[in-house]
Order: sequence, then structure tokens, then C-alpha cells
Amino acid sequence: MNFQKILAVIDGNLEPQKSLARAIEISQKTGASITAFLTIYDFSYEMTTMLSMDERENMRQAVVDERTEWLSNLLSNDFSHSGCTIDIKVVWHNRPYESIIYEVIDKGYDLIVKGTQQHGVLKSVIFTPTDWHIMRKAPVPVLLVKEHDWPIGGQIIAAVNVGVDIVEHQSLNEKITFHALQFAKLLKSEVHLVNTYPGTPTNIVIEIPEFDPSQYNHNVRQHHVDAMQKHASRHHIDQQRCHVEEGLPENVIPKYAEQLDAELVVIGTVGRQGISAALIGNTAEHVIDKLNCDVLAIKPEGFVSPIRL
Repeated sequence: MNFQKILAVIDGNLEPQKSLARAIEISQKTGASITAFLTIYDFSYEMTTMLSMDERENMRQAVVDERTEWLSNLLSNDFSHSGCTIDIKVVWHNRPYESIIYEVIDKGYDLIVKGTQQHGVLKSVIFTPTDWHIMRKAPVPVLLVKEHDWPIGGQIIAAVNVGVDIVEHQSLNEKITFHALQFAKLLKSEVHLVNTYPGTPTNIVIEIPEFDPSQYNHNVRQHHVDAMQKHASRHHIDQQRCHVEEGLPENVIPKYAEQLDAELVVIGTVGRQGISAALIGNTAEHVIDKLNCDVLAIKPEGFVSPIRL
């Protein structure tokens, strides 16, 4: 496993600290170092204009010290038997995702682990804006932790897109599969490859009377099946664990995750910025929204974070 420095993002409002528990689980198997990282900010401290700069700084430092002590007590009370050495870092910053990414770039972490918030009534997960920002902008893999256990001998899904000839996509498929196999080794689990392909475009059927949709569908499916077989054999993954299905990724991947009771889905995220991110969204994000297990979001090769030190 190539994760040696883990940044476990602490949520002051979240109990229990799922990110820390998961980071410890990985560390116990890999020997990776862990830093428990908490970002705090209180706008009211910035608004106290009657106070001098030094006084405001002292007030901020007092809050940082208080939260550092809280985190230290949490570690010694709840995680003292983990056998892992866990560093603590508490920072004051008004944009948590920026402070997390600054820390990752500055200190060379290779994995971010973050807990998600459970919505009590619907049993669904709520993703905070911080979650989405980290997923889009962090230069390293991001593990989003949900409620699902990590049993030994479980199932891991690598969500690939094998039917394309674009070099970037092929490279991302390799990264996704590599990370899925690394975690499978760690957890003695099996890797399943899931690939979706689009159905016949309706407008073609309407506009071209002689068009044969069933033949078209058969050809498209065969193309994806052939590509999947090549990809799977390259990585020594049994064909029985290869799933090729027509449909949208956000419908097909969660369906297989539920059927297989997967403990982890590894997915590629392109990290779109600006208007395209707002309007088009991101397939990975639609998929992640519907999963009830942990998600490892991987960036393409050569991705550069828009956050700079």
C-alpha cells in the first residue's frame, strides 16, 4: 500500500470520529503515520473591532488551545489502544477545505480521510460543501467514510470506463484499478470491475429510419465487454467479477455496491472547476451521493490542485 502519511480530518460536530477510526484501521495494516487535523473558525472573533490585533490573536489562540486539548483528550480516551502514534494539528481558517489542502501540499500527505454526516431521518448521507471542495480540488486520493464496516474478505468495486480510447481515461482506469487492488490486498477482499455504457440515442432512431437500434446496442455492448476483458486480464481479475451494463453510472454502480454489499467503491473524479462544475456537475459526485459504503476518489494523472500554498 502506497499510503504512508494520512491526514484524518476531524469534525468537531461529528460523533464518533469515523475518519480517525478508519485512518487507524489503515495505519494498523500499513504502518502509515496519522495526523488528526481540525480546522476551526468563529466569525465573531474577527468582528470585535474594539480589540487590538494582538488581543484578537490571543483570543483565537485561546480557542485553538482549547480545541487542541479537547482533541488530545478524545485521542487518549477513545483511541488509546490503537497502537498508532497520532499527531494533532488544529488551525484557524475560514475555509476548512483550503486549510486541509494547504496542509496536504505543504507536508506531503498522500491520503485524506474524512467522515461524512449521516442524516438521521432518511438514513442518507449529507455531503457538506467542504466534502465536495476537497473531492474536486485535493491533489491526493480522498477517502470518504460512511457507516459501512470493513470486513475481511469483503468486496471492493473499481468503477472504470474501459470503452474509451482517450489516453487520460485509460490512465485513470489504471489508477482506479491499482488502488482497488491495493485495498483488496490490505483487506483480503475481492475486486469487482463495474463499467457502464450509454443506451441508443433516441434521436438517431427517429431521424434515421433504417437504423437498427438492437444491432447498435449489441455492437456497443460487445465493444465494452471486449475492452473490459482486456483490462481485467491485464490486472489478473477474474471475468466473473467483471460487470458491464447499459445505463448511467449513478444508477448502475450503486446497484452493484448494494448487491455485493461492497465495503469500498474506488472512483475517478475529474475535478472540474468554475461554471462547468456548477452546471454539468460531475458523474463521480452523482454516484457518490447514492452509495452507502466508503468511497475512494482518485484524481487523473497530472492533476494540479487550483489551491496554491
